[in-house]
Amino acid sequence: MFLIDCPYCKELRDQNEFSPAGEAFIARPQNPEALTDEEWADYVFYRTNHKGDHWEQWVHTAGCRKYLLVKRSTISHEVIQVSTFGEINSENIS
Repeated sequence: MFLIDCPYCKELRDQNEFSPAGEAFIARPQNPEALTDEEWADYVFYRTNHKGDHWEQWVHTAGCRKYLLVKRSTISHEVIQVSTFGEINSENIS
């Protein structure tokens, strides 16, 4: 279990109030109609699933119901940073 500080509700809440919505900052292909079935399946289904810190999307399902970005360690489950989609984007992630 870990706690997430919802940037919309301004409250530190239990992770059980949130639902994971997948890896953040996945670039959509420029020409999806030009992709092969294997390339499209790779975009839709496969994720990096790497070890260490990475950005995820979460939704506050038992609260404000808004989506947020969470930078979290997949090793320790420590929440490093929480942001709204307007505060951070793929160009300025660290």
